[in-house]
Amino acid sequence: MCITPVRATALALVWLITVEAWGEVGGQGPLRLLSPDNLQTIIPASTSLMVQPSAVEELLTELDGQPPDWATVYGHGHHDPGHDDRLFELNRERDAKRAGRPALSKRLAFCWTGELSQYNPEIGGFPVAIGPKFMKTRWGMVRFKPEEAPGNLIVTTDPVHRQQFQRQLEQGQPVEIEVVMTGVLIPDESIVYDFSHDEEGLGLIMPFVRVERVDFVMNP
Repeated sequence: MCITPVRATALALVWLITVEAWGEVGGQGPLRLLSPDNLQTIIPASTSLMVQPSAVEELLTELDGQPPDWATVYGHGHHDPGHDDRLFELNRERDAKRAGRPALSKRLAFCWTGELSQYNPEIGGFPVAIGPKFMKTRWGMVRFKPEEAPGNLIVTTDPVHRQQFQRQLEQGQPVEIEVVMTGVLIPDESIVYDFSHDEEGLGLIMPFVRVERVDFVMNP
């Protein structure tokens, strides 16, 4: 399946997830106090953690062999008449070549940033606004993208942290967390190649993941 190249910007849209009930993925969950080095302990076994550039580069190599020749694809820039056609061909060719490769079935975990909103006593938790992270690699800038943004995200905490976070929010101080998403690549449109709109010629790579699980983490 061929797809039209997706235009993405570093100033990505942030979703504020409204509170209703459990969705297929998402819902209410506890905040885990965990150092970044221990993230592997909370994700399912045999899951590849995509938080270091080296891990991402290894996955991309298994999927697509080697980075694109970004300079050739970019040509004379976004206004180059052949720019969009070359980008389309790059995506089409790589979709076809990676079909059936074992790495497509790997379970992956990646992180987005999360920010707590005011505590809602009716549901006993903090609604969460989420947004993507960008990672610089030798292949280009990488942004993991869920097939659908998880909905109905609510963080629960113990009473001590609840009071602490409420005070911070009342004082206008943000409360940031890590939102760890676990899932598998979408087979027919697993990787999209594009260019950054913030830096000319910088390749942007977006793995599309069907999210199966969400965890909330804060570095203690």
